[in-house]
Amino acid sequence: MNPSQWVAGVDGCPAGWLVVLRDVAGPAEPRARIVGGVADILGLAEAPLVIAIDMPIGLPERTTIGGRAPDIAARAVLGKRQSSVFAVPSRAAVMAKDYAAACEIALATSDPPRKIAKQTYQLFGRIREIDAAMTPELQRRVFECHPEVAFRMLHGEQPLPEPKKVKSRPHEPGLTLRRSLLAAAGFPEAFLSGTRFRPSAAGADDFLDACACAWTAGRILAGTACTFPPAPPVDARGLRQEIKA
Repeated sequence: MNPSQWVAGVDGCPAGWLVVLRDVAGPAEPRARIVGGVADILGLAEAPLVIAIDMPIGLPERTTIGGRAPDIAARAVLGKRQSSVFAVPSRAAVMAKDYAAACEIALATSDPPRKIAKQTYQLFGRIREIDAAMTPELQRRVFECHPEVAFRMLHGEQPLPEPKKVKSRPHEPGLTLRRSLLAAAGFPEAFLSGTRFRPSAAGADDFLDACACAWTAGRILAGTACTFPPAPPVDARGLRQEIKA
């Protein structure tokens, strides 16, 4: 029997970070757990060879319409699902500790000037946590991904016709479609359909997104993942700005 080769997909959730671990060598069943911080992800007992996380890595000093190059490139292939990719503001705006200051800095570091949506601002704590941990060397193992871009790849490189949420509520046709795509990609149906966490800790959409990230991690390990954009820019800290799928 081949030894296990773990990869991990990570998505933010109300209780922290939801991690789905997949053994691409085959012998072990996939696993899911919630951890508290990025240090816990990097220190997972399974020692995943690749970690694909749905959160920006690499921040710009200034932004234009649409955000970073990977945001624009990913949005361009998502059709009706393009709104799932938010425009990442400047590093200085992300580092601001209150909404008013973040908006003021964003106005000064964007062309044309624009403020920040409150929904985007709510992600800044997680982005700061990742940015503090990341180094160019760590990017050999930890990659930014996006679930909807992964699902597009699983769907024959076509955007999904159904959203996963409607008016902030789970949309079962969209969730069912995503489960079917993941099952076709090798995830056990029992794993995909099980209720693993309290809804207040992690939603069904968070879990399926983490599974899609784990699928992407497997493609990165195999060398078959796509990169958006194909020639990623590098930020002021030497971090590649790219989305893998």
